[in-house]
Amino acid sequence: MVELPRFLTESEAAEKRSGMIMMCAAMLMLPVGDAISKLLTEIVSPFDVTLWRTVAQALFFIPLGFFMRRRLAGRMFSLPTLVSGGLIVVVLFCLITAFETMPIATAIAIFFVEPLFLTLLAGPLLGEVAGPRRYAAVAVGLIGALIVIRPNFAVFGPVVLLPALGALAYALNMIVVRRATRVRSALTFQLGATFSSAGVLIVVYGIASLFGREAAALTEVPGWAIWAILGAGALAALTFLLITFAFSKAEASVLAPFQYLEIVGATIVSFAIFGDFPDAMTWLGTAIILASGVYVFHRERKADTAHKVKARSDR
Repeated sequence: MVELPRFLTESEAAEKRSGMIMMCAAMLMLPVGDAISKLLTEIVSPFDVTLWRTVAQALFFIPLGFFMRRRLAGRMFSLPTLVSGGLIVVVLFCLITAFETMPIATAIAIFFVEPLFLTLLAGPLLGEVAGPRRYAAVAVGLIGALIVIRPNFAVFGPVVLLPALGALAYALNMIVVRRATRVRSALTFQLGATFSSAGVLIVVYGIASLFGREAAALTEVPGWAIWAILGAGALAALTFLLITFAFSKAEASVLAPFQYLEIVGATIVSFAIFGDFPDAMTWLGTAIILASGVYVFHRERKADTAHKVKARSDR
């Protein structure tokens, strides 16, 4: 017997709305942190920016973790958090290196092939095999990515491939997160992954120093850079905190389409601060990527709904 869908109570609807609002706020804040990182690459290397931003984020998470300790559950440090921390480092370094050379909006447009990579990887790594329609949407989305990459490759060179590499690392990180949060809270995992990222970068920094790499010292940068680093760290901590709470209040299938607001914010910030505006081919490729991603989310939500209905009818 198939059950009729249950209507949400007023409190459940309010929770879902608050989750969507948090997700929107987070997606519009992310490009601001990216713009700060791009400004910092004008005075120091992308690696230094990645290190400083991540350490600052970890420092802001210390008091947040203390005040929100009742929401912590499970081990904070483990192999999954270390793997996630390493993947986050790859994501940040790839994006910040790309920001140094190319417009933020273009880099983010390429980065949004991540949901398509996740669809491809979820089958072999999570056993979540997609249907032919979703795989077709992935193929179309990757064509959109090539439309964005090809003309920009001629202008910026191989650096345009870095957002795609970052997207692959982020998709792998999402798989790690899905597995790890089955036995620990999302906030616990987020804190552990952030502290692990900072630790990985500090270790890499130490090894690079032993081989003669001279990193920029905070005492040698302009005064505004210190505030910029703290601002980027605070924004990153607040953004990921909002995302964590958003996913605790609403289903992933509901929140996923709101991720594309980041492209809107990136375009506005990129134009307002750096005077960069995507050309026609970038817009075309971005539209194809977005349409493909939205279709994938639609099919996942539909499949999830069908699964729930079947599960109820089997009771």
